[in-house]
Amino acid sequence: MALRSLHVLQQLQQQRQHRHTQQHRPRLGRQWGARARLRAPAAVHAPAVRRTCRAARSAGNSVQARASNIDPLAQFDFAAGNTHVEEEYDVVVVGAGHAGCEAALAAARSGARTLLLTLTLDKIAWQPCNPAVGGPAKSQLVHEVDALGGEIGRMADRCYLQKRVLNATKGPAVWALRAQTDKREYSQVMRQVLESTENLSIREAMVTELLVGPNDDVQGVKTFFGISFLAPAVVLTTGTFMNGKIWVGKQSMAAGRAGEAASVGLTEHLRALGFETDRLKTGTPARVDIRTVDFGGLEEQPGEAEDRFFSFDESVHVRREQMSCYLTRTTAATHKLIRDNLDETPTYGGWVEARGPRYCPSIEDKIVRFAEKESHQIFLEPEGRTTPELYVQGFSTGLPERLQLPLLRTLPGLEQCKMLRPAYAVEYDYLPAVQCSPTLQTKRLRGLFFSGQINGTTGYEEAAAQGLVAGVNAARLAKGESLVTLPRNSSYIGTLLDDLVTKDLREPYRMLTSRSEYRLLLRGDNADRRLTPLGHEWGLISEERFAAFQRKIGNIEREAQRLRATRIAPDSAVAAAVSAASGQALGDQGSYTLESLLRRPHVSYSLLLEHECGDRSLTPAEREATEIDIKYEGFINRAQRQLASLERKQERRLPDDLDYDRVPSICLEAREKLSKVRPQTIGQAQRIGGVSPADISALLVHLESGRRRSQAAGKQQRRKQLRRQAMLAQERQGREPEPRDAAAAAPSAGSATANNSEGQEQPEASKKVVQP
Repeated sequence: MALRSLHVLQQLQQQRQHRHTQQHRPRLGRQWGARARLRAPAAVHAPAVRRTCRAARSAGNSVQARASNIDPLAQFDFAAGNTHVEEEYDVVVVGAGHAGCEAALAAARSGARTLLLTLTLDKIAWQPCNPAVGGPAKSQLVHEVDALGGEIGRMADRCYLQKRVLNATKGPAVWALRAQTDKREYSQVMRQVLESTENLSIREAMVTELLVGPNDDVQGVKTFFGISFLAPAVVLTTGTFMNGKIWVGKQSMAAGRAGEAASVGLTEHLRALGFETDRLKTGTPARVDIRTVDFGGLEEQPGEAEDRFFSFDESVHVRREQMSCYLTRTTAATHKLIRDNLDETPTYGGWVEARGPRYCPSIEDKIVRFAEKESHQIFLEPEGRTTPELYVQGFSTGLPERLQLPLLRTLPGLEQCKMLRPAYAVEYDYLPAVQCSPTLQTKRLRGLFFSGQINGTTGYEEAAAQGLVAGVNAARLAKGESLVTLPRNSSYIGTLLDDLVTKDLREPYRMLTSRSEYRLLLRGDNADRRLTPLGHEWGLISEERFAAFQRKIGNIEREAQRLRATRIAPDSAVAAAVSAASGQALGDQGSYTLESLLRRPHVSYSLLLEHECGDRSLTPAEREATEIDIKYEGFINRAQRQLASLERKQERRLPDDLDYDRVPSICLEAREKLSKVRPQTIGQAQRIGGVSPADISALLVHLESGRRRSQAAGKQQRRKQLRRQAMLAQERQGREPEPRDAAAAAPSAGSATANNSEGQEQPEASKKVVQP
């Protein structure tokens, strides 16, 4: 079979070369830019190539093929220029940003043969805006991605310049680790990870079309230069590149980001397939030369959090020397220059109408929207250990380049600065995510997945979370397995997905802690306990790492039991220390457990360690988890009860074929939104903008009426079946059917027949009549 497949490949090549010589020679003069739509000869159409490639791989595994070191796919070395060469994969990922990298790694680690296509291999996992990972709500996403087997947390732990914990004075539900990272190191290390991952190939290409089968299923992609790659699952992670255009004042150019070409053709192709597209805008501030900044009068912000990491995998924890960031502020001169030139910015000048991110506004937006404020904080953050570039956080602008340097020099410390890169705004195409299901597969085409900024989000963390889910599901679809998703109450990732596919968002979406009603239960410290078993089930967590996770869980449980069982006297040294820290005196009524002492305010596990009442063999993460579980046990239990009650109401499923046009008493807007989003549960329907509580009540009434009608119809059907059985039983006895009301007596009639085998008439009193 293997040799016959190789022979078939050779014949296909000969046919291809002959037809090229006879038919396509005049087309050799066409330039690549014309993008001629040439098709392969009939002998090498997609299905044939797919079958032959499978056979060729089998042949490649033979002893003869290995001995000769021949790649069977090399038989498709067709004459260049006129038709595309097709290769087959399980999953094709388009775009190598943070969503694309996570999607490709998740698919490959799931066992799918994966191809990652990118416009340039030199900018893999690039951080075009602030090179930082984490922050409020975003750090929870990073912890969760890592708990499931993703890479972004491991990368941040390897490449950080500085780490800080935000909201440290508040409760653990809103603690947020943030790391400033080395931009170039991050990209280089991520590329090394991708290149060393089994089942994963990387290639430069610009995808302009999808190959779509007759049943609205994706079969692969086609590039700008006419090369096609076959795959039953495709993940689009195009970032800001689809018809991207950058603006500096009134000047614009086609680009996905500064110095990189935009992706053209794909938006128009998707629109032709029936997808809705729209435009969004974002921006990035100028970069200045760190050697020209006077830090003498600025507030230094040194690194901290030496023992805190994003990843739960301790093998990637690296302790490095940290670099400082600095704080400066805008001045009256800053505000005046901006107000005097607002008409020269793309947004206020009126030549860009795309919506920008609400929670990361440009400096001109801050000046206009918060006119009463006399000053705004500006952070100066390094971009790497080997580059002089300094990121001016909070100072993105669309002003012309000629005004940007004077504007920078109005900031204290930057009076003599030199600008290395100008700030710019970028607008790009996206596809509203209501066109996707929670698995991130599109509703229109089977096998097509969207993730990242193409879904309308902003931020590396949001992109990475979507990429992991899309990559896992793309691999599962290719293997014929059921797709998976994360419920809203399970994680911040679940909240993100639910918001995207439920709410018709028209501005860049950013994850916030306030978006999750379950945030007390969805903390960063317990992300592994919530999600690592699931990541192991999906095939993303290695056996070694899962064993380490199980040891951690065991250590936490044993320590909690020890603290619960260990008692101390009220006159002991640790009791005195607890009284001093909490401000609450211990009574004389007997001994106290260490657990009860740890529950007191301002008492931490470190205090127990100081008095030799803690376990020094535990890791910092295990100690923290134990302390949080004990100290906040009452709040956590109450939140879990509330969650269970809410789930019972919201998890009621909605039929997939529900016709909302037939639901009475709901308003027109709600009818349109429900028909467009197609929510899967009542809870999801409640969160759709434009759907009121009255609409939900009407929907519940409709569902209950339908349930009762279905129940009544089922009862009627059962009555008919009983009557038919009774009539058949009586016919077997050679008697006339009894009246309709007595027809349901089939069971007793059957019993009478069994007990009266000689055909004698039973006494009338012995006949039971069961009313229907």
